[in-house]
Amino acid sequence: MLRKSAQCFGKKFDCVIVGGGPGGYVAAIKAAQLGLNTACVEKRGTLGGTCLNVGCIPSKALLHASHQYHDALHSFKKNGINIDGNITVDVPTMMKQKKKNVNGLTKGIKGLFKANKVTDYDGFGFFENKNTIVIKDAAGNAKETIEADNIIVAVGSEVAGLPGFPKELIDEKDIVSSTGALDFQSVPKTMTVVGGGVIGLELGSVWSRLGAKVHVVEFLQKIMGPADNGISSDFQKILQKQGLTFDLNSRVIDVQKGAPGGVKIVWEHNETKEKTETVSEKVLISTGRIPNTAGCGIENLGISLDKAGRIPVDGHLITEGADHVYAIGDCIAGPMLAHKAEEDGVYVAEQIADKVKNGKPKKSHPVSYHAVPSVVYTYPEVAWVGKSEEELKNEGTAYSVAKFPLMANSRARANDETQGLVKLLTSADDKILGCHIIAPYAGDILMPAVNSMQYNRDCAELAHTCFAHPTVSEALKETAMKASFGNYIHNVG
Repeated sequence: MLRKSAQCFGKKFDCVIVGGGPGGYVAAIKAAQLGLNTACVEKRGTLGGTCLNVGCIPSKALLHASHQYHDALHSFKKNGINIDGNITVDVPTMMKQKKKNVNGLTKGIKGLFKANKVTDYDGFGFFENKNTIVIKDAAGNAKETIEADNIIVAVGSEVAGLPGFPKELIDEKDIVSSTGALDFQSVPKTMTVVGGGVIGLELGSVWSRLGAKVHVVEFLQKIMGPADNGISSDFQKILQKQGLTFDLNSRVIDVQKGAPGGVKIVWEHNETKEKTETVSEKVLISTGRIPNTAGCGIENLGISLDKAGRIPVDGHLITEGADHVYAIGDCIAGPMLAHKAEEDGVYVAEQIADKVKNGKPKKSHPVSYHAVPSVVYTYPEVAWVGKSEEELKNEGTAYSVAKFPLMANSRARANDETQGLVKLLTSADDKILGCHIIAPYAGDILMPAVNSMQYNRDCAELAHTCFAHPTVSEALKETAMKASFGNYIHNVG
């Protein structure tokens, strides 16, 4: 353990992290635990970044509430649970509970900073030069200046907006980003979702389950762009049964506020050029995110951004042109996921601690991006790790496919939750190349496959692992048995 110097009480630190999101705050805590004098600068006013404040966590709170409401309407009676009177939605109370959950977690991170002796600065971090960060208030006035021997850039990302339209189009009232869609005070009668990726499907699912008529317009020929094509197709059918409708391979060409009944939106099919026009009470723009690197003085660190606005880094997350500056999370290449940013943060903190202690970092065990899981938190969930069939075909990689339907899983049958499957893609030498799941809590079921890929284990090891019975996760074991040994126990084929 390194000894903390008196600098932790002054203006100079061993390590300063700019950005207090999942990557930044985790890096700060880890760095402090390793003995570094550590500071974190965050402009939002609360720690946790987009994920905790207006992303992952509040959306999951609403997904949970909307699922409970949907169950009360459609599942309670058949299970012998009778409710007298009407079942109604109280959106303001739902939002109050969501806010309570979020506030509890943000305060928790603040407490972790205090417990680990991380110095917390509230303000916008501007890089004045390669070692100096100016902390500014909301008006852009300098409040304080601090120095850092090592810097971690963890500035995250922001909403990309609608291509071809000004950012001001999103007013967070009628035309909203995910932030606005998490703060409605009533259920809209109609909502058009522009973008059929993770955010659009999750929030579209929330408001659909609460009673909105939701239509999704997607530029690509399928929903969930990076997902395996077969999984995408199967999941779209499930969502359609739930009431969502879709126009794929289409581009929005006009959006006008103030139309009778809401917002007028027009889209055009990419091939046929056929135009469709509708009016929705709300329009959600969920076309992705872009690095939040503009205006924070990145160039003063000697760093040039790439064409996408990302910070170039090497395999150890060291920036080009400044070997004491690291970048993590959404502002570098790779999946824009909170858990990926957290892994980046831990890795970089360890490298800096080694450098401070030994004069140079070990540069060992970089983050295994091939084993970073993705999850769509709808109901059921969709989760995957590794390659899709399409990626393997394009690479010319030989692979085998094994699938197991939830219909053959005893826990899924007992719960009457049988929509979904587990799909494994394996190599000739029994390595897992990809795992794709549609199931309740698919993100949890996926994790043994993530572990197998992380440590390059044979699929047979997964097949030989004892899974508790009855659990939905047994579907993963059955799929592994088929992949490695050619047969299931609880299915034929």
